[in-house]
Amino acid sequence: MKDIERVLVVGSGAVGTAIASIISEHIPGSVSVLADGERFERYNRDGFIVNGKTYHFPVISPVSTHSHYDLIIVAVKHHHLPEAIEQMKAHVGDNTSILSLMNGISSEEQLGARFGAGPGAPDGVRLPPYAMILGIDAVRIGNETRFASTGKIFFGEATNNTSALSPRIQRIAAFFEKACVPYEIPENMLRALWFKFMINVGINQASAILRAPYRLFQTNTNAKAVMETLQREVIALSQAMGINLNEQDLVNWEKTLAGLHPDNLTSMCQDVLANRKTEVEMFAGTVVHLGKQYQVPTPANELVFNLIKAIEASYNPTVIP
Repeated sequence: MKDIERVLVVGSGAVGTAIASIISEHIPGSVSVLADGERFERYNRDGFIVNGKTYHFPVISPVSTHSHYDLIIVAVKHHHLPEAIEQMKAHVGDNTSILSLMNGISSEEQLGARFGAGPGAPDGVRLPPYAMILGIDAVRIGNETRFASTGKIFFGEATNNTSALSPRIQRIAAFFEKACVPYEIPENMLRALWFKFMINVGINQASAILRAPYRLFQTNTNAKAVMETLQREVIALSQAMGINLNEQDLVNWEKTLAGLHPDNLTSMCQDVLANRKTEVEMFAGTVVHLGKQYQVPTPANELVFNLIKAIEASYNPTVIP
C-alpha cells in the first residue's frame, strides 16, 4: 500500500467540512469533496466557509473520470448512505480505505457489503475499519461551518493491539499524524462505537425534542435526566449484547459534554430547527428494535421515536429536502 495522499469527503455537512478544513490546513490540495447537481455548481462557485475562512476544495462529481482516492471519509446522514454508496463507487479502487464518521452502529456493515474491507485488512475481515468522531461541536448554517472543539476521531479494528496494529490502521494513523487530525485507536473499538451511540441516543434526541443547545444539558437537571434516561436504555441493551457499557460511561460523557460550546447544537436539533429529516430511525429506532430482539425494555426510546416522528410530520412538506 502506498501512503495516503488524496482524500475524498462524502458528505459536506458540519463534520465533513470541519475535517476537510483541518486536513487542508496541514496538507493543502489533498482534499476533495463529492457533490452532484445543484450542490456541485454551488460548491464550485461559493466554496465553503469554515470558522470564518473560505476554502475552495475541488468538487468531484459521481460520474467524474477522476482517479481513485486513497482515503474516503463518509460523513452523511444515515438515510443518505445508500445514495452516497452509489455516488462514491466510481472513486473507490484497490488502494482506497474507507472511514465512516456517521452516527450509529451499522454504516461499516453497509459500506463493507458494497466495497469490502479495503487494503491492509486482517485476514478474514470483510468490513472497513470501525470509526466515529467524538467531541466535535461543528454547526453548519447555510454555507458556513463553525466549531470551537475539533473533537477526536476514534478508529480501528474491532479490537486493537497498539503494539501490533493492522497495516490499514497504521496507514490511516500515519496520515492523521501528518494532517494533524486528532485521533485515538482504542483497544476495544466496538465498545467505543457503542459509547458514541449511547451519547447520541441521549443528547441528539433530547435536544431535538427540547430544541435546545448544549447549555441546557450542561446546566439543567431536568434536561440532563431526559438525556440520561434514554442513555441508560442503551447501557442495559449493551450489557445484554456483551458490549458492557456501564454508569461510568455516563460520567465520562458528562466530562466531554462540559467541554462543548454551550451555544452549539446537536445535528438532530439542527435538523428539527431546519425542518429536515432526522436520524431517529438510527437512534431510537435501532434501540427499540434491538430491545425487542434481546428482550430489554426500551419505553423511553419508544416514546421519543414517536415524538420525533410526530415532529417530522408537523413540518411544512414543501420545506423538507
